Amino acid sequence: MPTTLLIRHGESESNAGLPTYGPGAAPLTALGRAQAATVAESFTAPPSLIVVSPFLRARETAEPTRERFPDVPCAEWPVQEFTYLGTLHGRGTTVEQRRPHAAAYWARADPSLVLGDDGESFTALIARARAFLDRLSALPDDATVAVFTHRLFLLAVTWTLDTGTVTPDSTAMRAFHHYAESTPTPNACVRPLTPARSHP
Repeated sequence: MPTTLLIRHGESESNAGLPTYGPGAAPLTALGRAQAATVAESFTAPPSLIVVSPFLRARETAEPTRERFPDVPCAEWPVQEFTYLGTLHGRGTTVEQRRPHAAAYWARADPSLVLGDDGESFTALIARARAFLDRLSALPDDATVAVFTHRLFLLAVTWTLDTGTVTPDSTAMRAFHHYAESTPTPNACVRPLTPARSHP
């Protein structure tokens, strides 16, 4: 597997407590744009490939890095955030208003549950994380890939690598939720996939 840097997007309007009007629509705040610039400055050498989520906040976070390395190819991959509340994300709600619905979702611990027409099940999230790892594995080992993504997707990738989980049950879903709640993943953090992790 190539050297891979998983980068969470900078602070978005949703992170700042403002309403969102679709899971992929929230732009960065001024702080988020500053964080994106800091990420770009942190590279000591250009990556071989820049991967971006289709969601606006991740694309905006990648922009300073793309501007710094204009010759590096950029590709959009399905590394978007886990949108498990479905249409609730598109109603002009804030994260605080969605919090009880999120708590109920995780308490139910049904990995096959899909809420609304555009929701995603936990099983589908893990399948998407595994497909991402397969796609990485097809790249040259000496490549460096910068992936601009989101908190729960980033954690799904590292968790499925660490645990080897492919088809999660309720117990695994609860374990992932505990892992996600107890693993600090601040905006604009950079998490390398370490050599100790291998794709089972």
